[in-house]
Amino acid sequence: MKDRINIGLIQMSCSDDVKENFEKAIYMIEEAGRSGANIVCTQELFKTRYFCQIENWDYFKLAEPVNENSDTIKTLSQLAKDLNIVIIASLFEKRAEGLYHNTVAVIDVDGNYLGKYRKMHIPDDPHFYEKFYFTEGDLGYKVFQTRYGKVGTLICWDQWFPEAARLTAMKGANIIFYPTAIGWLPEEKDQFGESQYNAWETVQRGHAVANGCYIAAVNRTGFEPSPDGNSGIEFWGQSFISDPYGQIIKKASIDKEEILLAEIDLSLIDETRITWPFFRDRRIETYQDLSKRWLED
Repeated sequence: MKDRINIGLIQMSCSDDVKENFEKAIYMIEEAGRSGANIVCTQELFKTRYFCQIENWDYFKLAEPVNENSDTIKTLSQLAKDLNIVIIASLFEKRAEGLYHNTVAVIDVDGNYLGKYRKMHIPDDPHFYEKFYFTEGDLGYKVFQTRYGKVGTLICWDQWFPEAARLTAMKGANIIFYPTAIGWLPEEKDQFGESQYNAWETVQRGHAVANGCYIAAVNRTGFEPSPDGNSGIEFWGQSFISDPYGQIIKKASIDKEEILLAEIDLSLIDETRITWPFFRDRRIETYQDLSKRWLED
């Protein structure tokens, strides 16, 4: 494993055509690999539009098995092997009849399928009705040893929870990847848009600082109308990579499809954790109450 590696984040818009979306993602992954990326990550549910804007049983047909024998994993495994890259891909997993997950698969440079992470925190908000589709993850917080370092994988709503980032970092993650689908509701953008985006970026940069690791958040872009005729979502793009000091190394645009490519230095993790020894000074004997839902007076 070398200290300096290149990360590629695939920020794209999606259509109703699953095949078209997949082919576009493959093309962008290939371009990232040819441009020097060592680890490439997709946005959340990159093969489809963000169908969770409504509750519709028909959308369960979009799900697929996620394992070394599934067609999508086989295709991505060959791509990883051909390009000598790590691929992190966000998929709608059909685990069994009536049991579905929002899942990330990780594939190493030799095409070896390393495993998957299932989204732990599932939102249920207007236009984000994920509890209708996804069962909460049961694999725990995951870190995968790849040729280019230890990568942690969390997904979208997970990014707001410091406990998830902490536990992933404690398992040894050098980089925490957050495949994401988040944006503005048009009726809220003027009043809340700036504060919503700033909160999203700030909390993740805080995870980087508190855990002394890199954060890579990859969001989709473009406007997706709601299938039921409601206002839809304007995804705010702006995928970014933060270093362990919380500084943004590189950020994508709001409204363009692009490959965000940036070099990171993994040796900075040890340097940061020596300077700011948060793990040394944690008072673990005082944190028992974190396992409770709330603390009463």
